[in-house]
Amino acid sequence: MDRIMLLARSTIACALTAALHVAAAHVAAAHAQSNTTPNFSDDVMFLKTHGAVVVLSDSAGQSKIAISPNLQARVMTSTAGGDDGASFGWINRQYFTDAAAGKGNPHISPWGGEDRLWLGPEGGQFSIFFAKAASFDLEHWFTPKWIDVEPFETVSSTSTQATFQRKVSFANYSGTPFDVRIDRTIRLLSADEVWNALHIPATPGVSVVAFESDNRLTNTGSANWTKQSGLLSIWILGMFNATPMTTVVMPIRPGEGAAVNDDYFGKVPPDRLRVIDNVVYFKADAKDRSKIGIPPRRAKPIFGSYDGQHKVLTICQYTFHEAAQD
Repeated sequence: MDRIMLLARSTIACALTAALHVAAAHVAAAHAQSNTTPNFSDDVMFLKTHGAVVVLSDSAGQSKIAISPNLQARVMTSTAGGDDGASFGWINRQYFTDAAAGKGNPHISPWGGEDRLWLGPEGGQFSIFFAKAASFDLEHWFTPKWIDVEPFETVSSTSTQATFQRKVSFANYSGTPFDVRIDRTIRLLSADEVWNALHIPATPGVSVVAFESDNRLTNTGSANWTKQSGLLSIWILGMFNATPMTTVVMPIRPGEGAAVNDDYFGKVPPDRLRVIDNVVYFKADAKDRSKIGIPPRRAKPIFGSYDGQHKVLTICQYTFHEAAQD
């Protein structure tokens, strides 16, 4: 991932721009098709009833991803098995139906999708989710429309890459104004690129689909962004199909202090979270709502999950700067 890391560093070196790169790969046993797994073409057809869909594909038509420009250019789903292959992204079909009927959630729109742009801070004096002087509670917490329900412009598109853009103006909780250009490029990776990025040889009998998203914020206003008046952060959210046999795996660096923060919404039950030999294991069966975090001093720029029911391994790599202090 050296190329991606260098590109991100050269971008962040510019005082007016921030960037985050994420590469996600699904590797699946060739026979891992299941009647309980969504079909890629069915998901794409469903998405097309709610707006345009950009599909990127390799030359063989096996590795594919589906992007929704109307939903902030999020990668909704992917497949390693062509149109009839398993669809890896979770799509909240019921919410699409509810929103079309005017029953959407005013606080957040949980459409689903594998790779979704998200910005912060969510809370505190520099929050972009609370209006000035609003109370810090869920009733007054609102996701900015431009990362929730509004479209991004499609700038360019080829068979394996698409670029999207959105220009927005807003103020944070403290009243600091922001004029921002969001640039988001999504690229389908070849199988060779995937194995090289993972530093392992190609494995016979395994199908692969992978993509990277390049996400940048550029200050288009007249004033510099400063720590004293509030800065912005880039997150990427991903939602995948859960099973009773899905486990998230996060290798961590050895060190002192807590390996994982697991009390955001109350302590995570011990049968759902284990730390063994500098590896965090987290149950991902969609039966419990919780949240965990890895401290920067212990984090590594790779994590993933394994679905033992369908024999699907998902791996995420992301830009990570160990020298960052804030």
